[in-house]
Amino acid sequence: MALPPRRAVLTILGTALGLVLLFSFKTPDAPADPNGPLAAAFGTPAPGATSQPIVRGTPRPGVIAGASPPPAPSAQPPAAGKQQVDGDVVGTRFGDVQVRLIESGGKIVDIKALQLPFDRSRSRQISQYSEPILHDEALQAQSARIHTVSGATYTSEAYSQSLQSALDRVGG
Repeated sequence: MALPPRRAVLTILGTALGLVLLFSFKTPDAPADPNGPLAAAFGTPAPGATSQPIVRGTPRPGVIAGASPPPAPSAQPPAAGKQQVDGDVVGTRFGDVQVRLIESGGKIVDIKALQLPFDRSRSRQISQYSEPILHDEALQAQSARIHTVSGATYTSEAYSQSLQSALDRVGG
């Protein structure tokens, strides 16, 4: 019986080695640099904090990252005709989602994400991408009936549920 050509043996061994290396590769789940540009834009928790920081797709005034858990859902007193209402905290398999509805005269004037999945690198990317889309779509729709962002199904559904709970509190 003849031996297989040397080139075929080397190709098979190289492919097997490449597959072993590919399957053993692990991506880091830890945030990159706590003092990097994303930390300044999106906030970092205080040392020793256990809660997840707040994520925004684009930095907007009034977004506060903190180490304390979010406030319990409640209606806050109106200021200058505006009312702020926190939606329910909706848990997903990737983290909690909660929004704050700001309404005036029966219209949604703004929505702030209080919590979004942020503990893993991929969750952070998805939250940063999907939050501004969900925000703008909810403002345009003036309701919680918004489209799911592709690749962010869990976050989209939880965002909608939290927003609907806030709308229910305003209406009732």
